[in-house]
Amino acid sequence: MISHLGSIFATLMFVWAVFQQYFPYQFRGYIEKYSQRLLSFVYPYVQITFNEFTGERLMRSEAYSAIENYLSSTSSSQAKRLKADIVKNNQSLVLRMDDHEEVADEFQGIKLWWASAKHVGKTQSFAFYPVTDEKRFYKLTFHKKHRDLIIGPYLKHVLKEGKAIKVRNRQRKLYTNNGSNWSHVVFEHPATFQTLAMEQDKKEEIMEDLITFSQAEEFYSRIGRAWKRGYLLYGPPGTGKSTMVAAMANLLGYDIYDLELTAVKDNTELRKLLIETSSKSIIVIEDIDCSLDLTGQRRPKKEKKDEAEEMKQHPMHKASIEEAKSGQVTLSGLLNFIDGLWSACGGERLIVFTTNFVEKLDPALIRKGRMDKHIELSYCGFEAFKVLAKNYQKVDSHKLFGRIQDLLREVRITPADVAEHLMPKTASRDLQTCFESLIQALESAKQAQDSNKEETALIQGLSEKSVQ
Repeated sequence: MISHLGSIFATLMFVWAVFQQYFPYQFRGYIEKYSQRLLSFVYPYVQITFNEFTGERLMRSEAYSAIENYLSSTSSSQAKRLKADIVKNNQSLVLRMDDHEEVADEFQGIKLWWASAKHVGKTQSFAFYPVTDEKRFYKLTFHKKHRDLIIGPYLKHVLKEGKAIKVRNRQRKLYTNNGSNWSHVVFEHPATFQTLAMEQDKKEEIMEDLITFSQAEEFYSRIGRAWKRGYLLYGPPGTGKSTMVAAMANLLGYDIYDLELTAVKDNTELRKLLIETSSKSIIVIEDIDCSLDLTGQRRPKKEKKDEAEEMKQHPMHKASIEEAKSGQVTLSGLLNFIDGLWSACGGERLIVFTTNFVEKLDPALIRKGRMDKHIELSYCGFEAFKVLAKNYQKVDSHKLFGRIQDLLREVRITPADVAEHLMPKTASRDLQTCFESLIQALESAKQAQDSNKEETALIQGLSEKSVQ
């Protein structure tokens, strides 16, 4: 019986070889076409193939990546052969099913199957390092009576969940620009809102605002606005503006693009940088009042007149001045960057400006609609001090807290200065020593502040007498 089966298989293989070799290509196509139609009457299942690379430039398919992420949890529990990869700061292990494995999935009571496979092409025979042309793909199989449900809601669900898993597992990055190009490092800043030196009510208000924004895609689409929001962080140096940006990124899981305006040649480069930013990101321009002269177009007439006279007196400078003006970022270009047509490229982005002197900025730059929320980061109060004491010394109360609270009501000191006194600099520096050092610094600042007030009052008195 075995020899009989062997002869049958040999005959079939011979017939197939003759068919492949001698039958015309067009005739073979017709046979395959009608055989598939005949098979569809007997085989009631539909198959959809998702290739790893698509398009003319063989770009990796976003659908393939999303499916790969979606199936990672199912594969780890069902597949017998798995592939392992490490992601997210080399701390998380992700398992995916290996080639020629199949797993089952269920959606609204309907069972379907995912299979991983690959096409292996011919290797280059004469290459010094032979490379096999492998084209991987996923194949989805389901009953044809569920076609509409699978092609519509199920595949949307798979793509949405796959992208969400990718965001959770991705390694977040901190970008900076060198001219019109972005470069990045891994973003590992540990700041959180829990460790931020600020009043609790204010922190909760900002956190709620951020979380509401991140979940408002449908709202922004309904009202016809780009899915972005502007934040202006202002206050004296050392009040935690950069730390606030890091805490915002850690809360939402966003990347950070630290935009250095002085490295951007003109408005065209600025637009190119904007286009290359990704969704789920924060675009930060720190110390915007120092970055560029963004108020040059709104200078007083006297300054413009003086410049015109100077150009008349020195004609040789005219060309260089005009060239400098044409080759720089303008206020108009920055405004278009924030809320112009190009700002709608991509979604779910925060634009954050930080400044030490908010009064120097052009009102058009920080109005509502561009900088939607203004957050003042001021000097250290008692609530902020308690957060710092908890962070640095792990204490919630101390007998010296009362004295510190009284001094903080009268003295202006930044959270950075307070943190410096709470930082243990030697092994013998205990809790009591840190608080006493802070009290001494506050008392010295109070004395200097009182002396300045007396000098100011004395000068005012002398000026009034001289007027009389």
